[in-house]
Formats: sequence, structure tokens, C-alpha cells
Amino acid sequence: MPTEIRVSNFPLSLETNAIIYYALEVHKQLGNGFLEIVYKDALELELYNNDIYFEREKEYSITYKNHLLKHKFYADFVVFDSVIVEVKAKEEIADKDFAQTINYLKCSGCKVGLILNFGKKKLDMKRVVF
Repeated sequence: MPTEIRVSNFPLSLETNAIIYYALEVHKQLGNGFLEIVYKDALELELYNNDIYFEREKEYSITYKNHLLKHKFYADFVVFDSVIVEVKAKEEIADKDFAQTINYLKCSGCKVGLILNFGKKKLDMKRVVF
């Protein structure tokens, strides 16, 4: 990773900038056009090879009125134990992608999410702060 990192006013900006750096490397190597799973595998390899702590397909349960619901959420990645990362490979990031990320933030207790869309010629990314 570069020795100079831009710091912004976003919460967890150092962490999200590091994740974006590795996502850009994946996009640089693979370009667009692959299925989502390929980008997840490549991002996992980048994070692992650079000693970034992450969990893939992290499971979250939902409780309603003290009852555990049957269905669970699975976040693509939780990185640094504090950032939800959702990987997409499509034309545009849609409203339902934001809603999905917000749901994951609610379930996880994390405050920041990244939606990384590898489906365009240039990596599309959105920060979601909850």
C-alpha cells in the first residue's frame, strides 16, 4: 500500500481507503465483465496477502421481539472488524444495494459500509455511513 494515504472526514477513512486501494488493484488486474464471485475471490486474496483482517460471508442473525428469526443476513466481507463491504458486478449501484448495506450495518453494529461495483470500466464505489 502507498506510504501516503489521504485522510478524509469520513469515519474510518484510513480503513476504507485501504480497502478501496485493494479493490482498485483487483479492478486494475481483472477489469470488468466477470461475475461477482470472481471479484470476491480476488479481493479476498488481496486482503489476505496484505495481512488485512477480514471475515468473508459473515453471518448475522435478526432478533424480533426477543425471537430469533429464521432468515439471516450474510455480509460479503467485514474488514478490520468494523467495515461492511458489499461486492457487486453490475451496471449501476441500485437503491436496493444501499438498503441491503444499511440492513447489514444495523445487524452488525458497524457504522461504515462500502459498496464496490466492479461491473463498470472504472471501479464504482459508495461509502455508506450509518
